[in-house]
Amino acid sequence: MSLYAIILLAALVGPLALSFDKKVAFYKQWPALGLGILANGILFIIWDGWFARTGVWGFNSSYVWDIRLNDLPIEEWAFFVVIPYCSVFIYACLKAYFKSTFLDSIQHQLTLFFLVATFTMALLNSDKAYTFYNCLIASVLLFIHYLFLKKNWMGYFWLAYFIHLVPFFVVNGILTGIATPEPVVWYNNQENLGVRLFTIPVEDTVYALTCLLLPITIMEWVQGRNSQQKI
Repeated sequence: MSLYAIILLAALVGPLALSFDKKVAFYKQWPALGLGILANGILFIIWDGWFARTGVWGFNSSYVWDIRLNDLPIEEWAFFVVIPYCSVFIYACLKAYFKSTFLDSIQHQLTLFFLVATFTMALLNSDKAYTFYNCLIASVLLFIHYLFLKKNWMGYFWLAYFIHLVPFFVVNGILTGIATPEPVVWYNNQENLGVRLFTIPVEDTVYALTCLLLPITIMEWVQGRNSQQKI
C-alpha cells in the first residue's frame, strides 16, 4: 500500500466508525452527501488534472501507485471522497450536539470578509494559477451564499471550517513533506504566493474552504428538498 493511501485510510477510519453514532447518525445523510462529494469531485478532478499537466503541482512516484487517471494517481481521486467525507462529518457532529454556535451572530460578516479577501487575492494574483483559480472559485461560492442563499446553518459551517483545519493541516502536512524526506505532493511556487504554513501552501486554507462548503451546500439543499416533499 502506498504512503498516500495509508494517510487517507488513517484519516477515514475514525469518522467512518463514528458515522453510526446514534445522535449524529451520519450514515443517514450519505445519499445527500454523496451528491455533494460527487459535484465537488468533478470540479476538482478536472482542475487537479489540468494543474498536474501544466506543472502547477505534481505527485512523487515513490509514494503513490502507478495507476493514473486524468494524469492523477488513484489516491488523489480517493482524496476527493475521503477528505470531504471527514470534513463534513465534523459539521454534522456540530449540528447534532449543539443547538447553535457562537458564530451564528456573525456568520454573514464572516462570509463577506472571506468573500472580499478571496476575490481580492484572485484579482491581485492573476499570474499565479493556483492562487488565482483557488481564490476565484471560493469567492464565487461565497458570493452565491452571501447574496442569494443566506442559510442559517452557515454558523455551523464556519465553526466546522475552523475546527477542520487542524486535521486538514495534519494530513496536508504529511502530504507536503513535513514527515518525509520528499513531499508526496509538490507545488510549483511560481504558481502560488510562496507562503507556507510549515510545509503547506497558504492557499490550501482556501482550497479547504471550498472542499467543505460545496459538499455541505449540496447536501443541505438535497435534504431540504426531501423534507419539503414529505410535508
